Amino acid sequence: MAELVREELLALGAIFCGPDEWEVLSRSETDGTVFRILTRAKGFMDADIPLRLVFHLPVNYPSCLPGIVVNSEHLTRAECEIVKEKLLEQAETLLSEPMVHELVLWIQQNLRHILKRPEAGGGSEKCASAASTTVDDGLWMTLSHLDHMRAKTKYVRSVEKWASDLRLTGRLMFMGKVILILLQGDRNNIKEYLILQKTCKVDVDSSGKKCKEKMISVLFETKVQTEHKRFLAFEVKEYSSLDELQKEFETAGLKKLFFEFVLRLVK
Repeated sequence: MAELVREELLALGAIFCGPDEWEVLSRSETDGTVFRILTRAKGFMDADIPLRLVFHLPVNYPSCLPGIVVNSEHLTRAECEIVKEKLLEQAETLLSEPMVHELVLWIQQNLRHILKRPEAGGGSEKCASAASTTVDDGLWMTLSHLDHMRAKTKYVRSVEKWASDLRLTGRLMFMGKVILILLQGDRNNIKEYLILQKTCKVDVDSSGKKCKEKMISVLFETKVQTEHKRFLAFEVKEYSSLDELQKEFETAGLKKLFFEFVLRLVK
């Protein structure tokens, strides 16, 4: 299976060779490969719609479905979810063989029909659990560290929107130069959030040009335990001292997490 995936990735890189059409985001022997394809498809009235398709190929792909995230500035969040659901349905017919190129071709040919179907209006709730096959039941939590935010207002709005769209709770925490994102929710939704953060232009570089987040690091990931506080909402909070930040973690039942991962960031 690994050889099939390597061959498919080489072929995809050769096919999508235009500017920004292809980018490998991560590779792991345990989590598989995540990559982005930028393509276009015809929508209403033959409008040319750019699509950003992020695929996660688990280690047992193509014997299982890939994870898929769909984004487009020309489509609503609900429409992106509908497109993802239809891609996953099509992927089910292609199991056991490399399928990514087939899926891209299929959406290029069928986007206009998908968006025109009246029955496609309520599928977003269904597809919230349909993405990756590497799913664990229960509530999950991740803690991530951001190196900096230059365009803070815009960046914070993006984080709040993604958390809301993906039904994630937790905290975006600022303490001096330390920036942390604590998320709780469905594990696949957290993965989608991280993909969005790495593939969308959420900040600006030193020259003021829009750029992607390349310096986020996931410090910790676990299934939420009984001693952990369940956050009811996603909030942005600023802390005036390390003691105040430590108290937040202790109140959430995350004292060990604070001393193992957070404290070293401020030393």
